[in-house]
Amino acid sequence: MNFYQTLTPIITGISILIVQTDFAVALSPTDVGKIAKEITVILEHPQTQGSGVIIKKEGNIYTVITSSHVLTKTGNYTIISSDGKRYPTIKQPLKRLSGVDLAVVQFSSNENYKIAKIGDSSKITAGAIAYVAGFPKATAAISSSVYTFTEGKITGNASKPLKDGYALVYSNNTLPGMSGGAVLNEKAELIGIHGRADLSVENIKTASENPNIALKSGFNLGIPINTFVRQSSTVGVNLGISTPAIVATAPKADDFYIQAGEKSEKGDFRGAIVDYTEAIRLNPNYTAAYKDRGVTYFRLKERRLAITDFNQAIKLNSNDAEIYNHRGITRYEIGDKQGAIRDYSQAIKINPKLHQAYINRAVARGEIGDKAGADSDYSQAFYLQAEDKLERRDFQGAIAKYTEAIRLNSNYAAAYQGRGIARFRLGEKESALADLNQAIKLNPDDAKAYYERGIVRNELGDKQGAINDYNQAIKINPKFDQAYINRGTVRGELGDKKGETADYNQATKITPDIDLIYSLVGRAFHDGLGDKKTAIDAYEVAIKLNPNNADAYYDRGNVRRELGDKEGAIRDFNQAIKINPKNAQAYFARASLRRDLGNKKGAISDFQEAAKLFQRQGDNKLYQEAVNEIKKTQ
Repeated sequence: MNFYQTLTPIITGISILIVQTDFAVALSPTDVGKIAKEITVILEHPQTQGSGVIIKKEGNIYTVITSSHVLTKTGNYTIISSDGKRYPTIKQPLKRLSGVDLAVVQFSSNENYKIAKIGDSSKITAGAIAYVAGFPKATAAISSSVYTFTEGKITGNASKPLKDGYALVYSNNTLPGMSGGAVLNEKAELIGIHGRADLSVENIKTASENPNIALKSGFNLGIPINTFVRQSSTVGVNLGISTPAIVATAPKADDFYIQAGEKSEKGDFRGAIVDYTEAIRLNPNYTAAYKDRGVTYFRLKERRLAITDFNQAIKLNSNDAEIYNHRGITRYEIGDKQGAIRDYSQAIKINPKLHQAYINRAVARGEIGDKAGADSDYSQAFYLQAEDKLERRDFQGAIAKYTEAIRLNSNYAAAYQGRGIARFRLGEKESALADLNQAIKLNPDDAKAYYERGIVRNELGDKQGAINDYNQAIKINPKFDQAYINRGTVRGELGDKKGETADYNQATKITPDIDLIYSLVGRAFHDGLGDKKTAIDAYEVAIKLNPNNADAYYDRGNVRRELGDKEGAIRDFNQAIKINPKNAQAYFARASLRRDLGNKKGAISDFQEAAKLFQRQGDNKLYQEAVNEIKKTQ
């Protein structure tokens, strides 16, 4: 169990409203992120890793688009889908696009995976919101790749691409391993394939020699999806769509902007200045061009010109935290520490999670003798870095950063809370409990801290203590659905079935569209109250919400079997097995029904599969039971 795990729940009078998403309007970042995760895959090789996007399904064959440079290693690649299942790529000559850093691979699966909706990249303009999804490579600190979804803005869409077809530029933070991942617009449409990350980082040497202070351009590159669509037939892919014809036009501002970024990455700063200047001449409101020309002037140590460009960029867009941070760094370098502090403060006001601005302000505050302010800023910066590491499952790294934050601010409740979560994830339950105790002592009104401590107490066997913590979490936040779910689960374990059912009912009232809650609701009504009809209603809602909920099919099959609906039960077990072919219990249950209906051959086959799976799972008791059933059936 972990702090973000949905525990299992139940309800009377179940109803559901399913709303079709209208892709003609912008979606929330959460909705786009959910879609992005479903269409994004890992391309794994023993020596490397990249990302890819599912763009087509024909029969049981899926086609994945990725960056060609992801597939440079010899040997087999494995595709890992959003549900964690692994598929070998279909062996065939590798299909690369000519002159473009794109390629397609295929895999076979009976599962029903989401396909990317193709957008029109020609309509993307500078300033538009962009999302990038992918799986960064595992590191020494992070043992497994974690799905990453970042938001940024398009800063250029060139009509004359760079080498290998790169024409989209965006400000999103990206990491190695995300190459081949999706670039999406606000409608969750695929507008490009990510391929190159920002490499141009300039460390500023300050009095403290702090290596974290950096000025960067955000020069991330992708290949427009229209480029692929136009050439897709050359690699045997027919998406059934067309793109606008390419019309020869005079170079536009975006063309000079992307050329400038390329020159800057190669160290040709003077050449970059020329191109940025031309981009600005063609588009006097090109915020990103002013911003990046300012960065380039900074690298040339022409600080006053850099500040002039940052001033103009802020005039055009006063809500960009990074520009204020850049101007603050530049002001610091010319000795204007108070001006720098004002800029860092404005950057933090716009983006309270910009940890670089906290570090920069800490350096400047330290320079003017404000030790308390500097320590506070460093503490906040360490906390934000820890949160990032926690999200990426680098638990040891997160603990180190939380500890630094606490060293500088011993009353930092959120840092104790975060460190407690990280320690729990590493199995250090007693240490996690101590941290959460301290977090609650410092901030007794934090419902989430009680909820997290309840999970730790339950894991340590203190079920009543866990219930007490969930009670307090609910008292502080009566709409804390997960606290009701967890409390209901613990109550059920203690034999309080009515309390369990009541908690699950309350959770579904608060959040009626979580399929796992309805699965648990079904279980509670069936196992705890013996109400089979309501249990089936709950499972049906769970399945409507998530047609891939194998447990809901399995549980509904068991209830149908008890009601004498053997054919209906078999259909449910069939679906549970289709979704999860390793569900040994579903094979065993289907075998029994097949035998009852006179299908001995099918029953023996199912008992054999169940026995094999039980044995792999190390469950010797159920393995032997399956073996005995085989003998009885023969």
